[in-house]
Amino acid sequence: MIQRCHKWRQKRKQLIDQARQTNDEVERERLLQAAEHYGRIVNAEQDKIDSSRGNTGEKLPEVPEITESSDEEEIPLPDFIENLK
Repeated sequence: MIQRCHKWRQKRKQLIDQARQTNDEVERERLLQAAEHYGRIVNAEQDKIDSSRGNTGEKLPEVPEITESSDEEEIPLPDFIENLK
């Protein structure tokens, strides 16, 4: 599955590169549409890969929530900033 996905990504990149190099508007549009098609295939395949991995430890680590502590002291502003008011 992963190898197919990689192959389709390479094909998509090749089509985009060809579209950049062509001067014919119709051909460029055809190449870009074909690249878009491969992009959709890659996304669908990547979704299958991600769902098949499930809970195998491939998750990103959780970020702890930042909580404000009432124990922290409030730092006063310097005098020159207070005088701007």
